Amino acid sequence: MGELLQTSVELTIGLVALLVLTKVMGKTSFAQITPFDFISALILGELVGNAIYDEKVKIGAILFSIFIWGLLLYIIEWLTQQFRKSRKLLEGNPSIIIQNGHLNRAEMKKNKLDMNQLQHLLRKQQAFSVREVEHAILETDGTVSVLKKPQYDQPTYEDLNVPEKPVYLPVTFINDGAVDWENLHKAGFNENWLKKQLDQHQIDKFEDVFYLEWKQDEGIYIEKM
Repeated sequence: MGELLQTSVELTIGLVALLVLTKVMGKTSFAQITPFDFISALILGELVGNAIYDEKVKIGAILFSIFIWGLLLYIIEWLTQQFRKSRKLLEGNPSIIIQNGHLNRAEMKKNKLDMNQLQHLLRKQQAFSVREVEHAILETDGTVSVLKKPQYDQPTYEDLNVPEKPVYLPVTFINDGAVDWENLHKAGFNENWLKKQLDQHQIDKFEDVFYLEWKQDEGIYIEKM
């Protein structure tokens, strides 16, 4: 029983420490995962895992390991911000793999990228043929950014001479039967307004709504339970 309690405590402390570390490092370190970030994540997981399941390692060792590794990561992030030349070593550089509609085989070979992998990455960008692509850049996180040829690109409002419309974000008011009162009030509505909307759809209770969102130009969208 004592061992189970100790493991529970160590897991909790390890989780909290990792959460604090992710807050310190910032969101962009996870949105743009470089090879260095990937290695860092593996090492952090290994440090915490070994510390938790090794009886000889105490809680203090978990915190100390995470602190030292987090400090090193922070220093490296600071260096990449202050010294541009260090970014190439630690983060890598994007590579142009399609230029002016032609494959750059040297860059593909340099990045160990074959045609099957390239086609897979292009399809994720809605480019189902290499002939559609004018320029493609392999980013440091392994994704591909694509600039299509004009004949394959989607026309814009400006191209079609269509007047621009304002863009509104949808706001969730009910999720899984629970009302998000903060969102409702921020949008300028109250409980009476919400009940009227439900009445129009023959819904008696908030709990009968699986999902309800509101958009300024389109009104409400409802999915019942």
